[in-house]
Amino acid sequence: MTPAPDARHSADLAGSADASGSTEQGGSVDPVDDERWLVVDGRRWRRQDPALPEDVARRLLSHLGRGRSGVRALRAAGEDAAPARRRVDLAKHGLGERGTPWWEQSPAERRARWADALQVLDGLDPPDDKPRD
Repeated sequence: MTPAPDARHSADLAGSADASGSTEQGGSVDPVDDERWLVVDGRRWRRQDPALPEDVARRLLSHLGRGRSGVRALRAAGEDAAPARRRVDLAKHGLGERGTPWWEQSPAERRARWADALQVLDGLDPPDDKPRD
């Protein structure tokens, strides 16, 4: 997940919310913000696009997991992890966790974002290595 790019979205400024929606500082969490951000250890991370069809989300998450695994394996072997990091980045863009925020995109732009990411990601696998859905 991608941290918020500017300090106005910092969980430190807003306080962290409990299950009731109230914050440590006595305010409440905006329900829209709750749909857009996940707070972990006081840090905000962008959530994946809720408009992703289930099969698309599953494919993108598969690419994300394979990319993360590849980064670990390549780093452990002392090799350049850039190709695996590219897979992670593309998957996160497709999920809406990086790039233009999904809530600022039209439905057509959102569909194009994930379709373009999947086209590139699927092309990274040799034909006999493609995952089966």
